[in-house]
Amino acid sequence: MPKHFRTIDAARRNLSAIENSAIDELLAGRIGRREFLRHGSVLGLSLPFLCGIASAVGLGAPQARAEGKPGGTVRAGVAVPGGAIDPVTFYDSGSYQLVFQTAEFLCVTQPDLTLKPVLAESWSPNADGSVWTFKLRKGVKFHNGEDFKADDVVATFDRLSDPKGTSNALSVFKGLLSKGGTRKVDDHTVEFHLDAPNGSFPYSVSIDNYNAVILPASYKGDYEKTFEGTGPFRLESYTPKVGASFVRNPDYWGKKALPDRLEFKFYADVQPRILALQAGEVDVLDAIPLDVSQVVLSNPDITVLRVASTAHRQLHMRCDMAPFTDKRVRQALALSIDRSKLVDGLCRGMAATGNDSPLAPAFPATDKSVPQRAQDVARAKQLMEAAGLANGFDMTLTTLRYSDIPGYAQLFQNFAKEVGARISLNIEDQDKYYGKAVFGQSDWLDSPLGITDYAHRSVPNVFLKSPLVSDGPWNAAHFKNTTYDGLVTGYLKALDLDAQRKAASDIQKLLLDETPVIFSYFPDLLVPVRKNVSGLPPIAAGLLLDRVSVG
Repeated sequence: MPKHFRTIDAARRNLSAIENSAIDELLAGRIGRREFLRHGSVLGLSLPFLCGIASAVGLGAPQARAEGKPGGTVRAGVAVPGGAIDPVTFYDSGSYQLVFQTAEFLCVTQPDLTLKPVLAESWSPNADGSVWTFKLRKGVKFHNGEDFKADDVVATFDRLSDPKGTSNALSVFKGLLSKGGTRKVDDHTVEFHLDAPNGSFPYSVSIDNYNAVILPASYKGDYEKTFEGTGPFRLESYTPKVGASFVRNPDYWGKKALPDRLEFKFYADVQPRILALQAGEVDVLDAIPLDVSQVVLSNPDITVLRVASTAHRQLHMRCDMAPFTDKRVRQALALSIDRSKLVDGLCRGMAATGNDSPLAPAFPATDKSVPQRAQDVARAKQLMEAAGLANGFDMTLTTLRYSDIPGYAQLFQNFAKEVGARISLNIEDQDKYYGKAVFGQSDWLDSPLGITDYAHRSVPNVFLKSPLVSDGPWNAAHFKNTTYDGLVTGYLKALDLDAQRKAASDIQKLLLDETPVIFSYFPDLLVPVRKNVSGLPPIAAGLLLDRVSVG
């Protein structure tokens, strides 16, 4: 037996059948190093262990980056937080960019979508993925001096999953984790008893779910007064609508932060943020929209980090309202779109092409053999005629004024005109578009035709459920299909990649046929920094500044 097979054989003797199936996938060549590390990390296998297995089969690790020098102040320009900052309820980038510096998650996603343990040291599922056990890190203290323990984890997730509360994380936890499902085993062990089996649950308690920062069990609100957490920085000052500053936490449990201090400046719009970066008033911005990217891409003093993302724009068609009750009309509109013009023109090549499914190319389970839908105006006209709409129809598309969306809406208007659909545009401010974000009180959820922005996720679970299952809280298409609902249930509970891939393939094919929502492109995330800035991890979830160095 070759040496590397002996090494692998010895390593896998203590693994479960599901854990061993990941190694089988690697050895059979069905997945590469990146997918192996990602899937193994979800199951709770340590990254050093996984890297060792990958190395044993000749898939070596990428070269580590050099650490920057300690000291100095990092200045960041971000959007004005959308109201009082509370990790339980916030939903906006300006708020969570600040909280990420002071509070921490059980685990965080890495650039390759693997999961890195943070306040959890390890985790593992039971046989069917209905119970996940997390071992918590010892020796961690909150900024107020309290010890971090299981009680804090239980209290945090009971807050977030309470159906009577106002948690923004209910969009993740509804049908997945109920209040009372998080249970203390001992001071450093918790069990998550799920409402239904889930094969990628750790992402739901990671930075992917940005409300899931761990707060003390004693938390009662007024977060802005303390920015309490276990993180590498502590609050120095906070002034609403102006800015905030943080200083290195000398008692941090892990590697001490490189910067002595962080300064955040708030800006009401993206243009002033870009001007501040160009003038050297700030060192880094949160992500910028594609439509203003050219301003910084051509600046020799600025580097733009491009991060492949699963963010997208959902173009929904209400399946319960004519003419969209007929799937041939929905298919015709999808066939009218020239996706290459969207990717190469609107997005300047900084996007992946969509295939009318939330299963983006970046997701390992996505079946890339499913034929890509392309523009076919002749076929679209045939479908319109077959649906009794040879003379077309009139419709208003309602959407929000954000990033590249107005440009997308105008291009779609032109594409649809070629197949007889006369689309007028109603472009609103974000507050008016989203309304109360409930059916009957939201232009987003009530409009017959609309485009909505969806932020990046490392797994497609939220994308598959909330906007597309029959009872989904974000089902703007009012799409109801029991076959689809069953396929999503199968995908979510699958612990092994083969089962995930099969379910994903069936989902992709069903959505191409039904076409309740058009997914045309997945734009990259663009994060601009000054040339003298190094060490910012290129992750789509947000800014983590503790390893950043300013030269």
